[in-house]
Amino acid sequence: MQIERLPPVRTSLKPSNHPYLNGAWTPLHEEVTATDLVVLSGTIPTDIDGVYLRNTENQVHEPLGRFHPFDGDGMIHQIEFKDGKASYRNRFVRTRGFEAEQEAGGSLWGGLADPVQLAKRPGSGAHGFLKDSSSTDVVVHAGKALSTFYQCGEGYRLDPLTLEQEGVAGWVPIDGISAHPKVDEATGELLFFNYSKHAPYLHFGVVGPDNRLKHYQAVETPGPRLPHDMAFSANYAILNDLPVFWDAELLKRNIHVVRKHEGLKSRFALVPRAGGEPIWFEAEPTYVLHWLNAYEEGDEVILDGYFQEDPVPEPHKDALPGFEHMMAFLDQACLKPRLHRWRFNLKTGTTTEQRLDDRTLEFGTFNAKYAGRKYRYVYSTTAEPGWFLFNGFVKSDLETGASTSFTLPKGVFASESPFAPKVGAVDEDDGYLVSFLMDENTGTSECVLLDAKRIEDGPVCRIALPHKICSGTHAVWAGRDVLLPA
Repeated sequence: MQIERLPPVRTSLKPSNHPYLNGAWTPLHEEVTATDLVVLSGTIPTDIDGVYLRNTENQVHEPLGRFHPFDGDGMIHQIEFKDGKASYRNRFVRTRGFEAEQEAGGSLWGGLADPVQLAKRPGSGAHGFLKDSSSTDVVVHAGKALSTFYQCGEGYRLDPLTLEQEGVAGWVPIDGISAHPKVDEATGELLFFNYSKHAPYLHFGVVGPDNRLKHYQAVETPGPRLPHDMAFSANYAILNDLPVFWDAELLKRNIHVVRKHEGLKSRFALVPRAGGEPIWFEAEPTYVLHWLNAYEEGDEVILDGYFQEDPVPEPHKDALPGFEHMMAFLDQACLKPRLHRWRFNLKTGTTTEQRLDDRTLEFGTFNAKYAGRKYRYVYSTTAEPGWFLFNGFVKSDLETGASTSFTLPKGVFASESPFAPKVGAVDEDDGYLVSFLMDENTGTSECVLLDAKRIEDGPVCRIALPHKICSGTHAVWAGRDVLLPA
């Protein structure tokens, strides 16, 4: 393995016992480019061609208050596969907030769990007093990577092959864009939303394959809401107004406390992708962190996602003192997300719901070639009890109801694992799951490929990474067909 290390970033972070600044969440500050990666077992297949990108949170400076893992600075990790070989690189996302704190030599903003008064400068996004760390999501659109922040940030573009920084996307509106913009590979469009604390509170937009804004419209809600994700079908974008959002009375005092609003239903807006009046549907109250896919069938639009049975859980009894609330909201065993289906009937205006799996599952992926179209297979993660960590995978066959699974060894944790179609794939699950692993037993990280047809067999190959990476949230696969030439 040949490793080139970049000049170090300026950091002021001190050792602590914070559960999300240690172990698999130990921040990584090193940036490298590594070629000729060592294969630990198996052989890198020659029928995988493209890049896997993962966004992670890596706190660089000593927090001003009570650090939350989603406060960390965004870092994109990339592994490129070509001709049976692999290379790796990682780079911080040089957001305006990151650069300002590098210049200052310390934190300038508090975090998600802090009062707004801690911020030394005005912040950005829906919250208004946070740093846009661009650390939540990453997609590839119009040949470039786009990293985004869950509280509505600026959206930063990077070259997906070199990770060279290209700054803020020029089409981003004044209210920013939320994490989880969606790319329709069939049309080349990117669909996005944002939310804010001022009317009309929610917007939806479409960016064309030429990276130019095509459409942007308000989708009015009764007040500030906290949608985290969206979905789309061939003709509709699907936005949501779920009954878990900031307490309105506390918000008047600039206190951001999330609660479940009893008596309110879940509401879904089916917005014509080309623009127009939303069609609203109601459903059982819940919160959904992540949707999977949506598609149209007859008079119905079908939506799949992870229905939380307890979206505002009680404080975690086993957490360290002072971390009870945060640990509960990060523990899927507390939130109880279940694979779930909603059917919206455009003719009758009614919604029907169906539980697809009673297990605790989340952070699902599927073959993106089927986005917005009828599909069959979902690849979910399983969670380490008590933690925001992934310890395995479940493949669900939505047609038959069958499933298979693979659980990692104790102390080994995965990244979100998108589906990478094989070169010349002949059917929907003809490909690989790609994931970065953090091994707390050895203090190392590696990349693994699992055959998507037989995930229960475990990795077909294991590839050593040059350093142990920090855990994080989302990842994406981009095949060579959606990348611009280097």
